[in-house]
Amino acid sequence: MRGARDRVHTLLEAVMSVGRGLELPQVLRRIVEAAVVLVDAEYGALGVVGGQERLAQFLPVGMDQEQIATIGKFPEGHGILGELIRHPEPLRLEEISAHPSSYGFPPGHPPMHSFLGVPIRVREVVFGNLYLTQKRGAKEFDGEDEAVLSTLAVAAGVAIENARMYEQSRDRQQWLEAHAEIVSALLSGAAEHSVLEQIVHHASRILHADHAVLAVPDEDSGELRVAIVKDARGPEHEADPPAEVVPREGTFLGAAASAGIPVSTPDLAADPRSAHGPLASTGMGPAVAVPLNSTAGVRGVLALARRDRIAVFREYEIEPLLTFAGQAAIAMELADRRGDAEQLAVLADRDRIARDLHDLAIQRLFATGMTLQSLVRFVDRPEANERLLRAADDLDETIKIIRSTVFGLRVQPTGTGLHGLRVRTARVIEEAVPALTFTPALRTEGLVDTDVPAAVADHAVAVLKEALTNVARHAEASAADVSLVSDGGSLTLTVIDDGIGIADRGRRSGLRNLAERARQLGGDMVIGRPPGGGTRLRWSVPLPADEE
Repeated sequence: MRGARDRVHTLLEAVMSVGRGLELPQVLRRIVEAAVVLVDAEYGALGVVGGQERLAQFLPVGMDQEQIATIGKFPEGHGILGELIRHPEPLRLEEISAHPSSYGFPPGHPPMHSFLGVPIRVREVVFGNLYLTQKRGAKEFDGEDEAVLSTLAVAAGVAIENARMYEQSRDRQQWLEAHAEIVSALLSGAAEHSVLEQIVHHASRILHADHAVLAVPDEDSGELRVAIVKDARGPEHEADPPAEVVPREGTFLGAAASAGIPVSTPDLAADPRSAHGPLASTGMGPAVAVPLNSTAGVRGVLALARRDRIAVFREYEIEPLLTFAGQAAIAMELADRRGDAEQLAVLADRDRIARDLHDLAIQRLFATGMTLQSLVRFVDRPEANERLLRAADDLDETIKIIRSTVFGLRVQPTGTGLHGLRVRTARVIEEAVPALTFTPALRTEGLVDTDVPAAVADHAVAVLKEALTNVARHAEASAADVSLVSDGGSLTLTVIDDGIGIADRGRRSGLRNLAERARQLGGDMVIGRPPGGGTRLRWSVPLPADEE
């Protein structure tokens, strides 16, 4: 009776101990430590059941770090441990090796004979199992040990549920804080690339992801273009986002974008949908991809992956991730609408400036030119006559330039957006600044908004994007100059950087594409090295003659 009383007292203390913690790892450690004391076992462990009837986590007690290091990899749920996963009922054995499911022990593993295992249930769902071996002072564990351990398992289930609720509440708070930070950044006018980086950072941090990829729809093809790649080990393990787009069909990212719902896999390395694109050859295990849904459609796809193949993404992790991604997409859409409103105000102001230039400046210049021409007959010296005529010609040329500027300032109802080539060029440079870490200088010359057809302008914009991307990735430059010159007969785009120069050998698929664009338009592209070092790219194409 005294022994039974002491054991009940010990059990109550163990129940109180496991119920005091709030952090789940701390609770799990207390459970297995209390179990070892209760049944007087030499070794104990708690295994958390993951996907595919495997152990997602294994916490041993009774072995020092040297023994654990000698054994190596923790068990995944084969043998006797897997038997308890497949049949979650208490299991007592006098000799482990005598059971048909016994696999034996790896080299360096301490000898173990007697065994007692019981499942831990959380709301009737098996969370994991308690494993106890080597009963001290006896050949095997008895029925009383099994009853005591089963009682502890019930209390452990309650403690784990409480810890989970606390963990989910804490994660929910982190998601709310992350969303507030994203909204604040967008409303303060932060660049979209910077906001996307924050989205990836917060999602990876909260869900403990080892690898993350964010892709956005490509404006030209409608497919997905990789914007950000993040590796938890550091920037040195992060590959540059590929320039090519990721197809929606047959890829892991594309599946989430096309379906508009989360897509997950227990083993990304074995998933055929990851054979192409940014997730190929990463060697990742469990992965999930969620769309950034908004009222305007899918604004992007966020994919997270873990190296640990048994740490699958659970439903209670995916659901808040999807909500966070959707909220971020809506915030981005609202920021775009705000930007559109500001853009409309800018366009209206540009129309006013254009009207003033046309109605005031051009008329004054025209009148001045007429006055100069009328003075010619009053001047006797030929040199003076020549100068007056030259000044009048200069005024005529100035009037042409101002008229071109007026045309560029006015809103175009159709075409590529609402902007001419001059504005589109400036926008491409602005978008490249985060990757470059500096702002390139821009010089435009000639009637680039009026003389350059839309098809040629589209090629020029694409060439400039690729050229600045190459500078950001490979040049190690600290400055760059961009010039766009239209002389009426040709358009010349020149990009000069002060970097390390182009290598004699290496991949040049991007440069070949730029040269091919020039050839399609009857022009050419030349790569050279300026006198001060670096790289100079000169892309020139003819412009079609004006039809009379």
